[in-house]
Amino acid sequence: MSERSDTGQRVLQPSSWGRPRGYANGIVAAGETIFLAGQIGWDAQGRFAEGLADQVGQALANVVTLLAEAGAEPRHLVRLTWFITDLQAYRDSLTPIGAAYSQVIGKHFPTMSVIGVSQLVEPQALVEIEATAVLPPWHAPVT
Repeated sequence: MSERSDTGQRVLQPSSWGRPRGYANGIVAAGETIFLAGQIGWDAQGRFAEGLADQVGQALANVVTLLAEAGAEPRHLVRLTWFITDLQAYRDSLTPIGAAYSQVIGKHFPTMSVIGVSQLVEPQALVEIEATAVLPPWHAPVT
């Protein structure tokens, strides 16, 4: 059974599957696509947040800042890909990571993948998050 949101996105949820927790299995969306490069947990001055959960929060805040530049909001996200340097630390920090996610993104859950990597380009980076968003066709064009 698919569910359509106010952004025109249709979440793919087969009736025989259990509902995923914290992400969508699939989304169908039409409109202007926004592709964001991987964002890491540093602020505009290049200062890293302390710890994985805080870096996740900062990386997501950076995603939201870029979305705003395109006239989009977190609800327009259709995909997030997380690259994590320590998967065990990720598993051990699910509660504070979830809190950081909720604070920045809210209750919108796009498709997501979490991938363990040995390191990122910036040595202090613990996470990098790529994002894709879609503005619906009826959304005012960005100039």
